[in-house]
Amino acid sequence: MGATVDWLRTTTPGLLVLCGLAIAVLLFTIIRVKLEPFIALLLVSLGLALAAGLPVSKIVGSPLKAGDSLLETGFGGILGHIAVIIGLGTVLGAILERSGGADVLTDRLLKIFGDKGAPVAMGLLGLIFGIPLFFDIGIFVLAPLVYVAAKRGGGSLVRYVLPLVAGLSMTHAFLPPHPGPVALGGLMGVSLGWLILVGFICGIPGFVAAGIVWGSWIGKRVMVEVPEEFLVAEANKAAAQAHQVTAGKGDGPGTTTAVAVQRPPSVALIGGIIAIPLILILGATFGSQMLQANSQPLEVLTFLGTPAVALLIAVLIAFYVLGIRRGQTVQELGALTSESLRPVGMLLLVVGAGAFFGKVISATGIGSALAETMSAAGLPVIVLAYIISCGLRIAQGSATVAIVTTGGIVAPLVVDHGYSQFSLALIAMAIAAGSIILSHVNDGGFWIIAKYFNMTVKQTLQTWTVLETILSVVSFAVAALLFALVA
Repeated sequence: MGATVDWLRTTTPGLLVLCGLAIAVLLFTIIRVKLEPFIALLLVSLGLALAAGLPVSKIVGSPLKAGDSLLETGFGGILGHIAVIIGLGTVLGAILERSGGADVLTDRLLKIFGDKGAPVAMGLLGLIFGIPLFFDIGIFVLAPLVYVAAKRGGGSLVRYVLPLVAGLSMTHAFLPPHPGPVALGGLMGVSLGWLILVGFICGIPGFVAAGIVWGSWIGKRVMVEVPEEFLVAEANKAAAQAHQVTAGKGDGPGTTTAVAVQRPPSVALIGGIIAIPLILILGATFGSQMLQANSQPLEVLTFLGTPAVALLIAVLIAFYVLGIRRGQTVQELGALTSESLRPVGMLLLVVGAGAFFGKVISATGIGSALAETMSAAGLPVIVLAYIISCGLRIAQGSATVAIVTTGGIVAPLVVDHGYSQFSLALIAMAIAAGSIILSHVNDGGFWIIAKYFNMTVKQTLQTWTVLETILSVVSFAVAALLFALVA
């Protein structure tokens, strides 16, 4: 027994077996036991650390000092990096959605592209609003607009749905301030500016292939009607709006009712608010390479382009121009902020637990064992990252869990290799691409698509599942090609 334990803890094959067992137990507890991913990751991380023979003082610290423990540095290191960013990004998305910006942008895009070009308009809508909105929130907000476009343009609802969800999925997986990319930035030491740039470079070809090309082809072959219940709801909504407008005329002398009709925000305003944090972050990233070190312009760019500061600026501007200037009180904005942040807590715990898992893997030597095995097999790190992420995604369904777990496994492999920020961002994009492949019945997004867009399980597999796989493979191919050229 002692020899077996020593073999598991000290040899490369033994460490790889430990890692494989840990991942298997993690998947079992999430998929079969239905344990929350946060609890599952925490339990498996502690179990792996003990099985690998790490000292208790290193795992959890001592009763008097725990700040240097794997548990606290694992959680604290990543949450210190991402908590503010994800929180501010969530609030920004909430105020943009509540202001009616999505409706305004949809109307403008449909006027530009016309009924025949409506699927492309829906795709651009998904790309633009996918930046500040979480994937599922984006579906809830934008689904009615897709119904309208499909009713006006004719044909299958699938033609209009797939470009939209391709845009939402791409931004969710590849671009900050979404949790996965932000977590990868912290785990792998790559700036969010590089992640934004490389996310667009890798994600846009995948979006075009999956959302536009595949969406157009399969949309002619899978017929889905606009749900009747939505049409009834829209008719009732239109009637209510008509009543509201005529109510201001009054029913007789002295009975006039004043109804304030809120003018919708402009397209330029909505687009500008979304662009502000992206421009500031990119300015700081590339200013550091173009401007003299310690110069005042660089210090200003660095401060304003810090992701937390850039998002805070965008949130404050949105609060004023979309809230206070349009009649909302500070108390109402505070209530909106609280409401939007409620779902973020569990997400942050999952990311923190994933980072703890990565710390344990690094401390046990499993990362080094993986690096040796990969080197012996001649497998590039970017390919290994993609394969691990794909496996975790297919097995347990959550893109965020796949990203943070794979990031924890891969991060130790790239620490001492001197990769540039561009190369690290490409590896991060490979992980992100793997995290969205082959969405099926264990993925909550699969059921959201089926429910909101009136599709059967078979139709969802034919459309959404294939779309996610195309988006994953094409985006990874771009990342791998660029990595081969620059690494």
